[in-house]
Amino acid sequence: MNNEKSPLNRRQLLGAGLALPLLARPQLSQAQQGPKTLRLAFKAAETGFDPARISDGYSRAVTGHIFEALYCYDHLARPVLIKPLTAAALPETSADFKTFTIRLRPGILFAPDPAFKGQARELVAADYVYSFKRIVDPANMSPMLPFLLTANMLGLNELREEALASGRPFDYNREIPGLRALDRHTLQIRLAEPRPRLLERLASSDIFGALAREVVEAYGRDVDAHPVGTGPYRLAEWRRSSRIVLEKNPVYRERRYEVTPAADDAEGQALLQRFQGRLLPMVERVEIAIIEEDQPRWLSFLNGQLDLLAAPGDGVPPPFISQAAPRGHLAPFLAKRGMRLFRQLNADCSLIYFGMTHPVVGGLSPERIALRRAISLGYDVGRNIALLRRGQGIPAQSPIVPHTSGYEPAFRSEMGEFDPQRANALLDAYGWGGRDAEGYRLQPDGASLSIEIATTPDQAARQSDELWRINLQRLGLRVKFITAKFPEHLKSARAGKLMVWGFAVQSDVPDGLAALARYNGPQAGSQNVSRFALPQLDALYQRLEALPDGPEREAQFREAKRLAVAYAPYKIVAHLFSNDIAQPWVQGYRRPLFWSDWWQFVDVESPGQAA
Repeated sequence: MNNEKSPLNRRQLLGAGLALPLLARPQLSQAQQGPKTLRLAFKAAETGFDPARISDGYSRAVTGHIFEALYCYDHLARPVLIKPLTAAALPETSADFKTFTIRLRPGILFAPDPAFKGQARELVAADYVYSFKRIVDPANMSPMLPFLLTANMLGLNELREEALASGRPFDYNREIPGLRALDRHTLQIRLAEPRPRLLERLASSDIFGALAREVVEAYGRDVDAHPVGTGPYRLAEWRRSSRIVLEKNPVYRERRYEVTPAADDAEGQALLQRFQGRLLPMVERVEIAIIEEDQPRWLSFLNGQLDLLAAPGDGVPPPFISQAAPRGHLAPFLAKRGMRLFRQLNADCSLIYFGMTHPVVGGLSPERIALRRAISLGYDVGRNIALLRRGQGIPAQSPIVPHTSGYEPAFRSEMGEFDPQRANALLDAYGWGGRDAEGYRLQPDGASLSIEIATTPDQAARQSDELWRINLQRLGLRVKFITAKFPEHLKSARAGKLMVWGFAVQSDVPDGLAALARYNGPQAGSQNVSRFALPQLDALYQRLEALPDGPEREAQFREAKRLAVAYAPYKIVAHLFSNDIAQPWVQGYRRPLFWSDWWQFVDVESPGQAA
């Protein structure tokens, strides 16, 4: 139903905290409307668009639509299904999971760019060889580096080590046995150890999409502002931390809507019937505004200035969940306007990070482990979910997230407990019992103690800060807040400069091993932002990499979870529900579980059609 014909009344607006006039989406003729446009908002700023040098979900949401990996996830299939994207078929895989031969579809073109000097540029196997090598090039300091190093492609790690040792530029021209273009359209990957789930990693367009070497060489370090890929969109406009605009790639190949929903997925079957065979992308333009505060983002959606509150991010801002989706159902005043709610438990978690190189909370000595465990036990998860998340989550019991291997709904551990009495006892028993004149705890050597927590300058963070203050006061710990924006904290965390920070992460593969990357020593400074290192867990990580799925691997997951809880480099707080809402004129949306690209699968109708 058209929002012009079903406006919010003043009482409804007051109930949502928004007594402001609506800016209705105008009803225009098809000729007046111009290109079909999908309008979205990010709640945090992007950091750039070079796949080798980013890790945040907002930047990756954009790169996942500009670049293309060899494979992709089916948009509607649940459980997930991987299928070819630029590859012609699934890989030819050796019985020992060490050799993968992949044939590309010929005729796929990069979006036009001055770097190509007016010539059409075809995607070839050598582009993937080059793009993978960029990730291991020391000059790029890629946060995605461990994903390739742990794959152990023959000769690739050694090529990187040679560049590091010699100080010379990385040799992109050196052929290595583990990553080769056998011919123009055939890529071969050979591994030193079995990697049964390599295909999952090769389905991440946001990281492992192909770049053309001449584009990187033309723009140098500024390539993050000139992303040129083979995907459905290209970058049309970028005002950093403010506005991102994508437009349809004018030479995108003939790719059609082909999905595989489950037989009992009524909504998926309806979408299949409606869109089967449609050319992709269905919308020609995507406009993204960076709106960090919850209320303006919510108001923009109610006013019809945004088409979706959706991934990446938390959908409906938490402060407005009770108005938008009471008890998990769409509010009547929104349903009357034709809006739709999409709710699911995500493959994600919110967590608290402890800097393992920090002299106060880091290290593996008993008193430092006790401090981390005490802070974790003293953190009121129930209150966090009820107040900060507005009830949209479940307590986490381990690092492994829902929908992935290794996740056990019945698993219980100290990770999910709130026990301030036990937390205080731990602190007293391990040397943190001394108090200063104000009654706050001292360090074991008698030095003053403050728990420094990184925070951001927004309303949601202020609520979180207050909860932190209450939790730590209960333990006799003084708290100090360090304020900066998300990208700045992320940079500091990767450099090992933060003491305590809270953020959320989303798994991008259905393998639970991705969550354990945060505990893997070789991945310190990238996925392992805490810089935690424990030989027993590193050995488990290696075994889990090589083992095929099955009972033996699940048993190894349980041991890894036990160690993660015991040493507490992170407090995994909650697994979160997303509550995404679409305007009535948006069709085809479904929040992805592990991948970042979906804009090409939705359609935006005119308001008249929606009515």
